[in-house]
Parts: sequence; C-alpha cells; structure tokens
Amino acid sequence: MDKILIKMQQIKALNKIPNDWDYEFSKNGISYNLSEPINKILSFHKAGIEMYPAFQDIYKAFELCSFSNTKVVIFGQDPYHQPGLANGLAFAVNKGKKIPGSLKNIYKEINDDIGECVYGVGNLEQWATQGVLLLNSSLSVNKSEAGSHKGIGWGILIDSVIHLLNIKGGVIFLLWGKDAQEKEKNIDQNVNYIFKSSHPSPLSSYRGFLGCKHFSLTNELLIKNKKQPILW
Repeated sequence: MDKILIKMQQIKALNKIPNDWDYEFSKNGISYNLSEPINKILSFHKAGIEMYPAFQDIYKAFELCSFSNTKVVIFGQDPYHQPGLANGLAFAVNKGKKIPGSLKNIYKEINDDIGECVYGVGNLEQWATQGVLLLNSSLSVNKSEAGSHKGIGWGILIDSVIHLLNIKGGVIFLLWGKDAQEKEKNIDQNVNYIFKSSHPSPLSSYRGFLGCKHFSLTNELLIKNKKQPILW
C-alpha cells in the first residue's frame, strides 16, 4: 500500500481516543474536539515536515493505559524531538535507545526510594499497563523543534482527560516541574492526590526531584486504597 495513503489513514484514526477512553468521555458527557490538532498535523504532513512520535504512537499512552485501569498520572512536556526516540509515552524512548538524562534520574530516585528499579528499559510500557498514564502535554512535535506543537490544540484534550479523571477520583498525579504543575488548577484535590517536585531533568533534579520519594508515597497510597501497587 502507498506510504502516503497509510499515513493518511493513520491521521484519520486520530479522530478517536482508543481503548475505553472514548466510551467514558461519551458516557460522562465530556466532549473532546480533536479537529484543531489533527488539521495542524495534516498541514505539517502535507508540507513535508517530519513529526514525532510516529502517527500510530501518538495515542500510545491511552492504548496501553485504559481509563478503568488508570491509577497514576505522570505528565511530561513534549515527545522527544530527535529521530527514533519518542514512543508516545511521557519520558519514555523506543526500545534499544539510550536512556535520556531525565529518565536516568527517575530510575535513580526509584532505586534510592524503594531500593530497586524493577524495569530498567526505556520504553516504560510496563508502567503503562499497570495503570500509569504517561501523558505528554503535547502529544506530537516537529523534528528538532521543541515546543512546536504546544499551541496546536492538544491542551483541550489534556484538560478533558483531567476532567474525566476528576469524575473517576482516587487518581494520584505526579507533577514534576513547572509545565506539569500548570495542570494542578484543573485537578480536583478533594477526590484525587497530588505530589509535586522539580523536573527530573539533570538541570533541575537537584532542586527537589531527587529525594522526593514519590514512588514509595504513591504505592503507600495505592495500598491504603486497596489498589495494587506499581512495580516501578
């Protein structure tokens, strides 16, 4: 099949959030309009601009972590804008790729906090399938242009996701860094939990991320609420 046709079909598939998310949005009367970001992506594609992650991976966070299974939310910023890295999960990289500095610090904190890091690979799919929604604030990015899709409309979807999780309740939000903490105003803290720290980037991890103990604190809350803890 023609590669251009395949990509156009993949773009068309972006009109619907996968897994049980679309059903839950509809059931709870929450609309999410994806026309703006999809139209922008389509215009970039027609202009020959390379984007990450691959179109079929843009909703990977939702594919691997269903609404019904979501227990923890970790917000990232952009997908990695270098070739071959982004896989659709915040902070994660494709299998076989070098572990980025932020993820190295995440693993370091897990080891210091819990005593061991069960999964040392970079794709983080094992976290997602356990109920950790690894959600970037922008679900796509142009090659070599950090923040290039920040204003194309993904924020409307992210706000709708938070609204839906407020209805669910009992969700633990890990807000690392200024961009993630901008989401705090939309999170209902009467029914959810929030842990905050600096970003795990090597440039800011020493300001509070290292030593935050968010991973043990998260598991303690999950156990308290009779939920399965995460194997970090």
